[in-house]
Amino acid sequence: MAEAPRFYDTRTRGVLPLTPRDAGRVGIYACGPTVYDRIHVGNARPFVVFSLLKRYLVHAGYEVTLVINITDVNDKIYAAAGSGSSVELAEAMTAAYLADTDRLGLGRPDHEPRAGEWIGAIVEEIEALLASGHAYEAQGDVYFRVREDPRYGALSRRTLDAMDQGEGLEGAERKEDPLDFALWKAQKPGEDSAWDARWGRGRPGWHIECSAMAEHHLGVGFDIHGGGLDLLFPHHENEAAQTRCARGAELAQIWMHNGMLAAADGEKMSKSVGNIMRLHEALDRHGRDTLVLYLASGHYRQPIVYGEETLAAASASVARIRDAARALVPGPSAQDLRPLRDHFFAALADDFRTPEALAAMWEWIREANRRREGVGDGDLREMLGVLGLENLFEAASAPAEVEALARERSAARAAGDYARADVLRAQIEALGWLVRDTPGGGHDLTPHE
Repeated sequence: MAEAPRFYDTRTRGVLPLTPRDAGRVGIYACGPTVYDRIHVGNARPFVVFSLLKRYLVHAGYEVTLVINITDVNDKIYAAAGSGSSVELAEAMTAAYLADTDRLGLGRPDHEPRAGEWIGAIVEEIEALLASGHAYEAQGDVYFRVREDPRYGALSRRTLDAMDQGEGLEGAERKEDPLDFALWKAQKPGEDSAWDARWGRGRPGWHIECSAMAEHHLGVGFDIHGGGLDLLFPHHENEAAQTRCARGAELAQIWMHNGMLAAADGEKMSKSVGNIMRLHEALDRHGRDTLVLYLASGHYRQPIVYGEETLAAASASVARIRDAARALVPGPSAQDLRPLRDHFFAALADDFRTPEALAAMWEWIREANRRREGVGDGDLREMLGVLGLENLFEAASAPAEVEALARERSAARAAGDYARADVLRAQIEALGWLVRDTPGGGHDLTPHE
């Protein structure tokens, strides 16, 4: 195996070499969605980032286990369900999440635990915290004593005076300290999902579920914990504190956080702001190849702008890659192209720098295009495989009906009837295909999800 990859660790604020707890095997836990609504493109970024990270590490020779959880018990789900069933809402939104992320074509994580299925493990962890004095019961609730953990705040670099658990006034009269956060919440009127524990019937707080599920699937001290930067505090800080105090060891070795999506005006994309594009809508509009390449185009730690211009650029890039792939011949690539391929993988090994890796891939494509013919496709297949875009080598055959519409559209454009050409484009897209004009008045058809 080559030199170990290096990744930025949020806790130490430095780039650390990957040193697997178990030689040759890497465990990754990434926080998934709370299923109270269809996920948006921003929710899809960690799914794509850590799915591609797994692909890279497998390519680098590691055996990788990727765990992405699903939060199906949460205050947001109760609120969204209103007078309806929160259980049915969570089940419906979980099914939608699985269907939407399936369309990204990156495969499923190795484990996708749902909080409601791991109550036993969650209760056991709370018991350990109660036994060690790091937690206390209060009228059916259980709270974590923040000040009992001297390392609390080490992950997010926050002082105790600058902390707000985001729980508002809920439980304030029962907490020993306003900084404390809920491990277990007693069932309230109107809440239709609850479990029995010795301190009372209720359900887990948000943070404890991830500690319990991560420990179960990967053990304590696993290699990489991931998620969006918005989860750094309080969620990840609280996860780290819970495991440290219950098990006497750190939950994970490296904490990787992806940046947020921003609208074209620079504002963060979120449901509360109302400027989001749901993933299934974006897939309908742009297709999976465009979205995957778009999400890979920015370095994972940086914010990335979501807008028509950035998506149009990604779509054009997908078309260029597909054109380049079709011009290649099966077989190994020339040895003098190998340094560009090596640069691609070296960039991924250095804190998963996908923009630099893509730049090396584009230089490879430009050099291959200059040679015009006889260039083997091996290097490009290898690079696209890590990016989840190996399907761009596939030559899609459009149905006769779609081909006929595309020819009619080309004829309309040639005659200057652009209004008719736009109508025909819409008809082609309605049949599940994208049409792109090519030099000489021709067209190119690709499947559109």
